[in-house]
Amino acid sequence: MNEPKEGTLEVLGASLYYKVRGTGPLLLILQGGAGDADGSDALSKHLLETYTVVTYDRRGLSRSKAKDLAAAVGIEKHSEDACDLLAALSNEPVRVAGFSIGAVIGLDLAARHAERVHTLLAHEPALEELLPDEERARAMQIHEEVTQIFRREGVAAAMKKMAAISGVNFSDREPDVELPRPDSQGAARMAANMSFFLSNDAPAAHRYKLDVAALKAAPTRIVPASGRTSGETLPRHSALALAERLGTPVAEFPGGHSGYALRPREFASRLREVLGA
Repeated sequence: MNEPKEGTLEVLGASLYYKVRGTGPLLLILQGGAGDADGSDALSKHLLETYTVVTYDRRGLSRSKAKDLAAAVGIEKHSEDACDLLAALSNEPVRVAGFSIGAVIGLDLAARHAERVHTLLAHEPALEELLPDEERARAMQIHEEVTQIFRREGVAAAMKKMAAISGVNFSDREPDVELPRPDSQGAARMAANMSFFLSNDAPAAHRYKLDVAALKAAPTRIVPASGRTSGETLPRHSALALAERLGTPVAEFPGGHSGYALRPREFASRLREVLGA
């Protein structure tokens, strides 16, 4: 049950790597940041007796190769990829958990392909466009600063700035969770993923306009969520703004913006409560 079944799905303009583990109803995890199919391993291992967990490399990351490397990839294209993957794996609407940019992709998926999504957990989506004017302007200024840091100082400095903006506290983790220490090959892959995220995916999320009316009309159950220790951060405020637009409460989860990675056992327990089996 714990050994993943790996596969590759040919979609328009790309080849998507994915893996499937566990037993029970299907749960698609849409990873945040530059995370690939392995980025949710710590969380997934606590879910395998309840769900059949599907993770994949987003187009442009790790083993999911885009055929046109110069073509920009928007949120809608990532959402179509997720839809194609679900269509290949299930005839029924499934549960989806999205984190940060993954939550934005999940929301677009629910807005345009509601027949594929039974329940969506949208954990701290990167949706500054929902914020009040002054806060939205400040968010765009901050993201421009990140872009400039990326250009001047490189990937590591830019990601450090993004972690600070999101309130990520790496010491706020479960005792048995170790921070990744990749070998040279893994470090190179991680750096390439972060570079693609900063140059393509993060700007795509900032440009994206959510169709709130379509979400309200969809049969999908949508659960906006935020980390218990996120504080007054932009991701938390985005989750609160989404909940207000949808007229639904915010579900609180262990940890902060990256609670799914740093507090995976507690997060998985809460996820089962929210999604149901």
